[in-house]
Amino acid sequence: MKKVMKSLPFRLLLGVVIGIAAGQLSGTGTGALKAAGDALMNVVVTVKFVLAELINFCVPLIVIGFIAPSITRLGRNASRMLGVALLCAYSSSILAALFSMAAGYGIIPHLSIVTEAEGLRELPEILFRLEIPAVMNVMSALVLSVLLGLAATWTKAETVINLLEEFQKIVLQIVTRVVIPLLPAFIGFTFCGLSYEGTITKQLPVFIGVVLIVIVGHFIWLAVLYIAAGIYSGKNPLNVIRNYGPAYITAVGTMSSAATLAVALRCAKKSEPPLRDDMVDFGIPLFANIHLCGSVLTEVFFVMTVSRILYGSMPSMGTMILFCLLLGVFAIGAPGVPGGTVMASLGLITGVLGFDEAGTALMLTIFALQDSFGTACNIAGDGALTLILSGYAERHDSKEQSFEPVKRD
Repeated sequence: MKKVMKSLPFRLLLGVVIGIAAGQLSGTGTGALKAAGDALMNVVVTVKFVLAELINFCVPLIVIGFIAPSITRLGRNASRMLGVALLCAYSSSILAALFSMAAGYGIIPHLSIVTEAEGLRELPEILFRLEIPAVMNVMSALVLSVLLGLAATWTKAETVINLLEEFQKIVLQIVTRVVIPLLPAFIGFTFCGLSYEGTITKQLPVFIGVVLIVIVGHFIWLAVLYIAAGIYSGKNPLNVIRNYGPAYITAVGTMSSAATLAVALRCAKKSEPPLRDDMVDFGIPLFANIHLCGSVLTEVFFVMTVSRILYGSMPSMGTMILFCLLLGVFAIGAPGVPGGTVMASLGLITGVLGFDEAGTALMLTIFALQDSFGTACNIAGDGALTLILSGYAERHDSKEQSFEPVKRD
């Protein structure tokens, strides 16, 4: 029980509940109670602004800290099989994102989403503005990460490569010791404001429905992956997926690919003859780090829903396609923490989609609350990609060999 109470989803949920309750109480009453409620909301909007500024300041650091070292690692471990694995992982994530985007355009307009702002209260003015500008915008950070990682690999600049590795450790500590501990408070203050306005109380049933839709989408995408893997490899994919029950349940319980890795390897080893041992030893640890199809699928559907709720419309198709393509890159370098995918892609959410702090907080919350199911989809999907690797090795008469998998600290 103590472990559950310390978990990020529980703390986020607690922040949501307290925030909604405080917002409702602040919006009711007369006389002294109304004055106290208004004073509380002045503090809420001010603290929320400061926390949003701090989180946004960290976003470019997260982009550079995780994208650039990921590129250098892949370059140092370059091989034909690694290239095939990267292509499989990126393709799966991108196609899952596009599938989710198509489903969003088809389903979200039919959900009972109230987009008009009639009858909403206005939030009070911010008491003071402590602005913390980021060192650079998100797209600059992304381009710098890619060019820096590639150039360091091309020139074999070991000093720079080691520096990037150290920088990633620093950024990971910032994420785990600063950003994540602040998230429950940030989300609590944000939901307090949304509850005071009257926005969130009208949309809670919608969020529950959206989470269920996304979980169904996970299973549909897993079916697509395994069917495609079976066709390509000429093997029966049921011989793989039927062994993945323990790994799926472990991922739901731990919400961590790293914590599930040992179980996933054991499940994959039971899948002979479809999976070669060398492909399992290479593919499963690698895909646990770079293949995040479930998380990507979830994020795309959620950003479209949040955009519809808060801003009255979904992003244009061109904007969403750009978001999906870039999200696949960000997912490969996402930090291995709960909600790591959405954490790494905060810059895309704010920069490409134009979300404000309310939209960012909603995304972080609903993503984290279902993150265990996204992780389970990622883990289960790794078996399908490993089946593709096994088929590729057999088609090209590749002899069994030992690999040193790409690992993330």
